[in-house]
Amino acid sequence: MSAAPRIRLTPVQWLICIIAAIGFAFDIYVLLMLPLIIKPALAALGGTGAGGVPLLVPGSPEYVKWARTLFFVPAIAGGVFGLLGGYLTDRLGRRRVLTFSILLYAGAALASGYATSLAQLLVLRCFVFVGVCVEFVAAVAWLAELFPEPTRREKVLGYTQALSSFGGLLAGGINVLAARAAQGLPAIYEGHEAWRYTLISGVIPAIPLIFIRPFLPESPDWQQKREAGTLRRPSLAELFSPELRRTTILTTLVFAASYGIAFGAIQQLPQILGGPKGHAAVLALAKAAQDKAAADAQAAGKPPPSAGRLKQIAGNATDEAVARVTIWQEIGGLAGRFLLAILAVRIVSRRKLLRIFQIPALVFVPLLFWWISGALAEANTLDWIKAGIFCAGFFTVAQFSFWGNYIPLVFPLHLRGTGESCAANIGGRILGTAAAWLTITFSGSSPPNPAKIAVVGGLVAGAYALMGALLTRWLPEPGREQLPQEKS
Repeated sequence: MSAAPRIRLTPVQWLICIIAAIGFAFDIYVLLMLPLIIKPALAALGGTGAGGVPLLVPGSPEYVKWARTLFFVPAIAGGVFGLLGGYLTDRLGRRRVLTFSILLYAGAALASGYATSLAQLLVLRCFVFVGVCVEFVAAVAWLAELFPEPTRREKVLGYTQALSSFGGLLAGGINVLAARAAQGLPAIYEGHEAWRYTLISGVIPAIPLIFIRPFLPESPDWQQKREAGTLRRPSLAELFSPELRRTTILTTLVFAASYGIAFGAIQQLPQILGGPKGHAAVLALAKAAQDKAAADAQAAGKPPPSAGRLKQIAGNATDEAVARVTIWQEIGGLAGRFLLAILAVRIVSRRKLLRIFQIPALVFVPLLFWWISGALAEANTLDWIKAGIFCAGFFTVAQFSFWGNYIPLVFPLHLRGTGESCAANIGGRILGTAAAWLTITFSGSSPPNPAKIAVVGGLVAGAYALMGALLTRWLPEPGREQLPQEKS
């Protein structure tokens, strides 16, 4: 018996996939900016002392306080208001909320590049997180309902989320580009700081959205029930009804475990490699950039660069070197996401699919960061760190894509956005990103000790990974043929 002919995507369906992929990519992009820019941003906005020396230096109590605040407070804001955004997704429609969430985080990212104080940067990062948290939930519900055929739905969700890792590659790539081109870009407050240009680039996804939005359809199931007056009102309390309590609690906790591995260890890599006592190869590149600037000035018959200028040159060189390492994490994540997209249509058991990535991450990530803690003084270990972070990204980042495929299968139509938001935002964005707060808190010392950050990060990531691996045993196994609908 011959197979049924494969139906091609229509132009509108391609448009839907493109805008969703852009949204997912820039979700990751604007989130991953912070680990890359936090050190120079704190130095620039935290004030200076005698001789222009920054008051907020890595390891100082104030630096640790602000680093924890910038990592965790926006995550709390994103989680709380993201939960509200999930509710609004069920009330107002997937497309409308998706559109405004992208515009929100893009506009806030643009404004954050012009922040003149740490308080301003904090508020704007909160708006960025809120937009990102709402966008993920709205996009997943939207795609799942626009592509009801099971195999196509799994592929669309899998591959559009896989493109999220391009956001991570872009974050590293744009940071490298900004570091290289900073001196030639328009001055911001009479300076050319690479971190500001990196933040401003977050406005990019809003540009195509302005032109594409009129062509985007609403979820047909949601629209039909809304027009017929049969769409039930979403309720947070219903998530903890006897029918959904187990699903809500477990998806929230296991989602948190996936994020905790990344934020506890992997996202701390820039602080480990690029600090004052970071990796020997990174420090050598920063010193070489300073020496070159001084030599170029001497050859041109100009005065030698000032201490502040040399510090900025070293900072940009460090940012570039660290970004080149973190790019390998996203390359690994991209490969892992694509493998998950392939396996999602071949492996029926959702638990088995998740464990393919979960168990290796549980073993590999803590061991990798324990090894990194002892390899910082050896310049020839940087390539091995790149290989290791590729593998860590492969096993960890792929788990993020799993949730986009899984969650629409376990919550009914009228609660899909609300349920997804509870798992993704309370679980991932608050409980998961709390891992960064734990790592920064328990590794804080003055002067900073990057080896200690690596060890603590590995332990925190391992604890989260162990929690996820244990709880996955009780994760509900959903049906795959049809998305669950609300009861009459």
